[in-house]
Amino acid sequence: MNQEEKLDYLIAYLKEETIHACSQASVDEKISLFRGLCNVREPIPVSTDFLKIQNQFLSAWNHERPTVSINDLKAAQHQLYIWQGDITRLAVDGIVNAANSELLGCTLANHHCIDNIIHTRAGVQLRLDCYEIMQQQGRKEAAGKAKITKGYNLPANYVIHTVGPFIDSRGVSLLKERLLASCYEASLKLADEYQLSTIAFCCISTGEFNFPNQRAAEIAVQTVKAYIHKTQSEIQVIFNVFKDEDLHIYESLLAKKE
Repeated sequence: MNQEEKLDYLIAYLKEETIHACSQASVDEKISLFRGLCNVREPIPVSTDFLKIQNQFLSAWNHERPTVSINDLKAAQHQLYIWQGDITRLAVDGIVNAANSELLGCTLANHHCIDNIIHTRAGVQLRLDCYEIMQQQGRKEAAGKAKITKGYNLPANYVIHTVGPFIDSRGVSLLKERLLASCYEASLKLADEYQLSTIAFCCISTGEFNFPNQRAAEIAVQTVKAYIHKTQSEIQVIFNVFKDEDLHIYESLLAKKE
């Protein structure tokens, strides 16, 4: 099968489970449809044939874009790096996903959040793994904790899922700051437990969860530095940013030598 034929198969399979797909569409439209079908799909088992073809398609699709490793980056400070771009391009040991309390990935079709794109490009196995974790846990995931799964079809080997604090009309409180710091610390502890040598953090809670970008970055940098100093961990940490605003903030913070 070529790439489009694999995509047709995957859409047809998912269509039988959920909704009718368009009978005629461009490749880009089919990719959008495939992504949306995966986003809304319940965490139920899939066939071996589906997984085989999905993995073949996603592996090729993910590698249509150049991947980026730690060797492609220059350290901003010892063990600390900044990279701007799509976190699913990073070929590192682990990437951190800003999850929601259900921990099952974003279920809004084609939503722009990082949770959505990570689950899309990893494959349906990621949601199945998260579902198993949540079934065993028996409750929603609390803010400030972290869980780990395989990365499946991502260039990254693992995905660490953490739920950041949500900022409502009352604004940022000391408790919310501590919960955000806990997201970084819990993720680093889990990374070291699994002997990951590189980890990439997204800007946790700054998107849909409304944490102010400047303060969130300050907490991120302070927490990571404190963890490395306290534990003497040798882990290499990438602060992954997408917006220019966050890039400027992190560049400014890491330009300050302590």
